[in-house]
Amino acid sequence: MKWNLRLAAAHRGIWKASELQRLLAEHGLVISAGKMSGLWSSTPASIKLSDLEVICVALGCEIAEVMTPEPENVTRVTKTDMPTVETVGQAAAPAVVPRSRGGRSLPPR
Repeated sequence: MKWNLRLAAAHRGIWKASELQRLLAEHGLVISAGKMSGLWSSTPASIKLSDLEVICVALGCEIAEVMTPEPENVTRVTKTDMPTVETVGQAAAPAVVPRSRGGRSLPPR
């Protein structure tokens, strides 16, 4: 997904993150300076749908204006790339065998 918050805000005459932060607070979404910086400057790692809804209401825009899909960044897994049941079983790590630790007994089985 491409994050276009700055562009959507610029279309409405909002040029600073602090202006948007005040606008969001007026709509009931109080965001810390650090989180606002992440939303304003780059693609956020995650965002709540309720927060996204408030952002869109505050800016008077649609979600598609703030976020746009980038299907070319998605890779499709083919059948040749997917592991089969046989290869999954063969690739398993060897079994762990407990060893005696300096005269102590082993745990019960």
